[in-house]
Amino acid sequence: MNQSVLKVFIGYDPVESVAWHAMVHSILTRSSIPLAIIPVNLDNLRGVYTRERDPKQSNAFSFTRFLVPHLSGYQGHALFFDCDMMLRTDIAEVLEVLDRDPGKAVYVVKHDYQPRDDIKYLNTVQYSYPRKNWSSVMLWDCGHPANRAVTAEMVNTASPMALHRFQWLQDEQIGELDVRWNWLVGEYDEPPSDVKNVHWTVGGPYFEEYRGADFAPEWFAEHERMNYCKQRPKS
Repeated sequence: MNQSVLKVFIGYDPVESVAWHAMVHSILTRSSIPLAIIPVNLDNLRGVYTRERDPKQSNAFSFTRFLVPHLSGYQGHALFFDCDMMLRTDIAEVLEVLDRDPGKAVYVVKHDYQPRDDIKYLNTVQYSYPRKNWSSVMLWDCGHPANRAVTAEMVNTASPMALHRFQWLQDEQIGELDVRWNWLVGEYDEPPSDVKNVHWTVGGPYFEEYRGADFAPEWFAEHERMNYCKQRPKS
């Protein structure tokens, strides 16, 4: 694949399929650069991903997200997003960090918070741990030498802690994105007007009990545009 095409991996979980499709629509309709949108879907990873489901994982892509360097052939830059998100800006803007702070193995929003609730969508237990939600948005340098350690075998066997805390990296190899690229609805108050990426980590507005969440009207508008189809004028 041409390295000028940005690879965008998005975690897919059938329990919230509509979230994935709305997220894709929010990206492709705002992007000024060529993209390859790639679902991180367990059904597409047979033979690559063999790990048994961990009873603590809250979605189907909790660990498959770390396959991005492997799936990219350890070349170029690639993004990973959870599916319960909505982009509000041109995705090309996130690449500006590469000029401001070059040479990092991965760039993330370095959240430092304690979840407000014990339970989130679909009665899933909300666990608290260091570097929680750092891995929900990742801009990878797939060709960085340190990321050669993230093999398929490692993703299949490493502890959840080793993966989600980026323990194969030195702290100085982890670059930082502005919090606007991973705004945690339900955890952060008073969002700025220029939030770039909304993250309904507790539960998106497509779940009935979260229909009143911050940014919900924007999501419903995005969903309506996603479902648009022009019709032939009636005679």
